Amino acid sequence: MSVMAELDNVTKMYGEITALHGVSLEIPKGEVFTLIGPNGSGKTTLLKILACIEKPTKGKVYLNKELVKEGIMAKLRLKTTMVFQKTALFNATVYKNIAYGLKLRGLSNKEANERVRNVLRLVRLEGYGKRPAKKLSGGEQQRVSLARALALGTELLLLDEPTANLDQRSGSIIEAAISQIAQDTNTTIVLATHNLFQVKALSEKVALINNGKLVDVGKTREILDDSKKLADFARVENIFSGISHVTKDGTSIINVGDHMQIEAATRRSGKISVFVRPEDIILSKTKIVSSARNVFEGEIAEILDLGPTVRLRIRAGKQFVVQITKRSFIEMHLNLSSKVFVAFKASSVQTID
Repeated sequence: MSVMAELDNVTKMYGEITALHGVSLEIPKGEVFTLIGPNGSGKTTLLKILACIEKPTKGKVYLNKELVKEGIMAKLRLKTTMVFQKTALFNATVYKNIAYGLKLRGLSNKEANERVRNVLRLVRLEGYGKRPAKKLSGGEQQRVSLARALALGTELLLLDEPTANLDQRSGSIIEAAISQIAQDTNTTIVLATHNLFQVKALSEKVALINNGKLVDVGKTREILDDSKKLADFARVENIFSGISHVTKDGTSIINVGDHMQIEAATRRSGKISVFVRPEDIILSKTKIVSSARNVFEGEIAEILDLGPTVRLRIRAGKQFVVQITKRSFIEMHLNLSSKVFVAFKASSVQTID
């Protein structure tokens, strides 16, 4: 196995606060590697160290077997790029935001134009080059940030919660772009996320981090097999375990307790754990007629305003977390204790093990 990056007993302190404590980790070259951990666990700090933005207080870091040290950090930084959770774009056009780093690297106008066109196509923003970047929606701005990073073509791409709090369309486009880059290039991608669907769909290896310490690392399937362990490290929402049996229609009915059954588009019998993304759940004030196989009545128990989106916790026998746009929340006149229906398709039910 070729190693792109290695942390050797790395500790990072900010004053008296220890953000990372004795972390030793190898990142395989050309793979998608995922970091899972609760907020404040040290994921972002680890990414910044890999990006050569932060220096470890103790320990050593290697990029392509080269020791990261004073004097060569600026050179090594050119081999990495990091996309932060909070988008930071220049007050300029989309084209200028993406082309800025290319010009610094000495690319000609022709080369820069070609790269910008290619990455805008990848994130489905063709024709947006002349638009003011800061006037785009939050999801579109995050896609520009990803495009800017992809255009640089660095060996190591670091993504900090790239789809957090985005609308479903933008999140799906970003996930598809990451998958495409992973398939078409030898880029090493390190992804910090709470999204189990992303972990399952994109990554080959997973590391669990808590309180600045590396707790476990392994192949994605091995890590996802232990749903109880995951609950301690990720914002695991809408995860259910139960006994499944296959129906004559080729789907599975899962008895998850509390007199509730969930139908999934899989053929599995026996003990099983599944989850549903908050973005894949439809919310309505009346029982809707649709192809959704899973429909439950409940009431709103918690509301979290995230700006362009709103996350709701619904009591419907089991607890469901649902993410909708702020506009939908306002138009439906929702509030605490509002009676609602949650609905999701059998194909939206993802198996963990």
